[in-house]
Amino acid sequence: MAKPTSRVLAVLEILQAESRVTGPELARRAGVDARTIRRYVAHLLEIGVPIDGERGRDGGYALRAGYKLPPMMFSADEAVALAVGLRAAGQIGLVGITPAVASTQAKLERVMPRDVQRRLRDIERTVAMDFARPFAEGPATALLALSAAARAQQRVRLRYRSAQGADTERELDTYGVAYRGGAWYAVGHCHLRHDTRSFRLDRVLDVTPLPASFGRPEGFDVLGYLVDALATLPRAHAVEVLLHTDLETARRQLRPELAQLSAARGGGVRMKAQVDELPAMARDLARLPFGFSMLKPVGLKRALAAHVAHLQAQLNLPTATHPIRRSRSRPDPVSRSDPSRSR
Repeated sequence: MAKPTSRVLAVLEILQAESRVTGPELARRAGVDARTIRRYVAHLLEIGVPIDGERGRDGGYALRAGYKLPPMMFSADEAVALAVGLRAAGQIGLVGITPAVASTQAKLERVMPRDVQRRLRDIERTVAMDFARPFAEGPATALLALSAAARAQQRVRLRYRSAQGADTERELDTYGVAYRGGAWYAVGHCHLRHDTRSFRLDRVLDVTPLPASFGRPEGFDVLGYLVDALATLPRAHAVEVLLHTDLETARRQLRPELAQLSAARGGGVRMKAQVDELPAMARDLARLPFGFSMLKPVGLKRALAAHVAHLQAQLNLPTATHPIRRSRSRPDPVSRSDPSRSR
């Protein structure tokens, strides 16, 4: 004999396949009596399935027009994927999404077999996920509107507030939406600037669909564009450093949004970056497992010297005269691993 949960799902499948089914016919096809069918229908209504019912000789049951829901039959692996996905969804910086995540999980648990329910609860209670805290929370309404516009290739009017607090209005052809480095971004062609631009969703004030379409560039990489845009965004200091390693190793050690990396003539990797604070860049360089030569600005050398002095102080070591103040005839210790200087 089939379990009650399986029979409830069988009733749902029948309703999805037929425009309207009478009570007796539904009972016959599900293999239960009419009284049990009413109980199953009540259960489906309780979990949010919109079923219209009519009493009488010509009455019956029908799913509300436009509603489709596949049966909730999940394997153990699928249950793990759902649970982890729901946990992650609640931590990706979308305003107001937490209640939706909780209600979704509750609905899934109500229609799942008990053994799968237990697996979901095990994940919730015992699995920890350490996400970097989003620095910017984007509204879910903007995400939905812009992702829909990208899918339909429909132009929108965007009201946007810059980091300096200036409000602008522009038309945007949205190529896609991406999450990177703690914030949500929309990427597309901005008709105000006549170029591809990225926009943080937490600064989007309003999205209005327009009666115009556009063609998305073939093979456009939304995330790739965003990573490059974040690395080259003009900031207070332009930094250039020669890394004494190969390109593959450098990419493993440096976040792509931190800097642009390219093979240098004569060997090594040229790193270009835009930063607001030189001390932060000095700390990033100090942790690298290979040598480097600082090309610009001069202030970066001073920032690295200050960082080295700070570390010496923590170890209670005597502070030596900093290398950049020594005689020019002595090699720069930072660059000793450079093969061209060791010859």
